[in-house]
Amino acid sequence: MQYKNFEIKKISEAIWEISRKDNMLVPVRFYATQSMLQQIINDNALSQAVNVASLQGIQKYSMAMPDIHYGYGFPIGGVAAFDIEDGIISPGGVGYDINCGVRFCKTNLFYDDIKNKIQNIVNGFYNSVPSGVGSHDAIKRLNQNEENEVMTKGAKWAIEQGYGEISDLNATESFGQMKDANPDKVSQRARSRGLNQVGTLGSGNHFLEIGIVDKIFEPNLAKHFSLEKNQVILIVHSGSRGFGFQICDDYLHQMVRQMNKLQFSVPDKQLACTPFKSKLGTDYFQAMSCAANYAWANRQVLMSLAEKSLRKSLSISKSELGFKLIYDVCHNIAKIEKHNINGKEKKLCVHRKGATRAFGPNRPELAEEFQKIGQPVVVPGDMGTNSFLMIGTNQAMRETFGSCCHGAGRVMSRREAKRRYNFNQVKDNLKSRGIIVYSAQRSTLVEECPETYKDVNEVVEAVALAGLAKKIVRTRPLGVLKG
Repeated sequence: MQYKNFEIKKISEAIWEISRKDNMLVPVRFYATQSMLQQIINDNALSQAVNVASLQGIQKYSMAMPDIHYGYGFPIGGVAAFDIEDGIISPGGVGYDINCGVRFCKTNLFYDDIKNKIQNIVNGFYNSVPSGVGSHDAIKRLNQNEENEVMTKGAKWAIEQGYGEISDLNATESFGQMKDANPDKVSQRARSRGLNQVGTLGSGNHFLEIGIVDKIFEPNLAKHFSLEKNQVILIVHSGSRGFGFQICDDYLHQMVRQMNKLQFSVPDKQLACTPFKSKLGTDYFQAMSCAANYAWANRQVLMSLAEKSLRKSLSISKSELGFKLIYDVCHNIAKIEKHNINGKEKKLCVHRKGATRAFGPNRPELAEEFQKIGQPVVVPGDMGTNSFLMIGTNQAMRETFGSCCHGAGRVMSRREAKRRYNFNQVKDNLKSRGIIVYSAQRSTLVEECPETYKDVNEVVEAVALAGLAKKIVRTRPLGVLKG
């Protein structure tokens, strides 16, 4: 099969490859089922994966997950690892919403306990959790010292303020804290944007969802996490808000201005980058780490607000609710990790943009609970479809630096969605499927309607076929708060 001037080779049922050509330093490898292939080709995001393959210091492959779609510089769904000695770091390989991520939480409740209370639950979320563009003031406005602590402590800061339990850190990627964070590398503009947005959902594809387990694939693993059919779960999806956006924007502009000083060529201005070990590279990594910590603090507060709202809406005690965080994963981040390259352990800067970590067992980055089974992976659908709890594998460690898909992946632009659909049409359609939705902005509901996304079941099937993650349970939504 041809893609522009490149030949696409089938490696296995769900793995495809574009060989090295022209300025590419490594091949492109992407993951998809046969039926997904044409849409991926039409989206043109593979051209971005080809461009990434030419960046200095890239290792093994420029990779893309089955939820790949066109993004800024790197494709969304892209994974690329760079040697930290002679490789680069790129804000376009992380994204504007630094550490956008998802939390998957369980309760002791079952469908029959809440089936007549979904409207009240979602209404409670709407009144308890600020959402939408510019949402703010979920908690008191931070002062500069408190904001510095959010930037350096991450989720731990939120727990110290009474939002959640210390055990939540073990169920959070990187224990909810990147230790390279340096507030001195964050601009005053970013700081001002972050003072009053901790504990806010934001807009776009971010959401708070109440749902139930509707299918179990791995009974033993489901039992390990105390998950049963029809059990009530909660999913939180949000990131670093305007704070992280501003950090990305600040450093992108700096890197664009310095591109003519690089000792290597970059095929697209949107791939603006700098050597990881340069001063600018170090500064960006430290500022990005601040945004990652901000996002973890944000999700920690959001989760706690949602738990309290649930208890209030249902008039039950903390013990009756039995709320527990199963895992929190990041989607847009660059991390320093050790991986095997040609039989040798190497320290790499792994960019995951619209992709999530899927570490197999025995990685020191995981809490003891996950050392034997691997890292949980959360793959949300859109507000009208299934979501999945999965588990990382050793195959992912060998193939993708321990990475897999992050969600369904868009197939339609927001502008096109608004041209085709309207608010009442989308809301009525969801209601007919038993899903209650509240949205801070009417336009967001239209822009994020189910028809704008790929089938998450097919996306997840592709990574499962490739052996990157195993399905544990599937969930379906009952009520959703959108930004």
